[in-house]
Amino acid sequence: MNESRTSAVAKPGLRDIARDAVRARIAAVALARFDADGFEQVTVEQIAADVGISARSFHRYFPAKEDAVIGDPARHREALASAFRTRPADEPVWTALRETFADMVRDSGGEDAETARRSIRVMTSTASLRARNLEKHHAWADVLVPLVSGRLHGADVDLRARTLVQAALGCFDVAIAHWATGNEPDAVRILRRTFDVIRPGD
Repeated sequence: MNESRTSAVAKPGLRDIARDAVRARIAAVALARFDADGFEQVTVEQIAADVGISARSFHRYFPAKEDAVIGDPARHREALASAFRTRPADEPVWTALRETFADMVRDSGGEDAETARRSIRVMTSTASLRARNLEKHHAWADVLVPLVSGRLHGADVDLRARTLVQAALGCFDVAIAHWATGNEPDAVRILRRTFDVIRPGD
């Protein structure tokens, strides 16, 4: 009886792993095709054929082509919030934001670097994907702004918090775009340099 219960619990986990593997494979194939031929020129049917699935199966994993590049707009949102909460209470807010984004970039280091670069190149070259990326930024800002506000004092706390968060998001975008199109391998180092360009007091 115990073995049966264990199996019943384990099977959904195995299915989830298999689903994630297929999803990652579809995304990798789609990104390679988008990067080579252009996002607008590639159809779902072409991607599905390259993977060896039907277009209908593609849509089970990704509702639209854009999702194969962007994924869930809320991705990393909770991880960013958690990382910011762990920063020292007496640390300057801008430094805390810089290190929060550095943690996210570092934690993504296990992903295939070339696939990540392709994703960024495709995203920055396509208007519809840039719009979806903005949705992702809004999701991140929604959780970061209240946390930043809680560390600020004086007047215009909300305005200052929103400005700092949006500036941090801009630095993040510049850093990953530079990494994706350049020859420097250390994305975290690039990110820190980008943030330091406009650190308060300069």
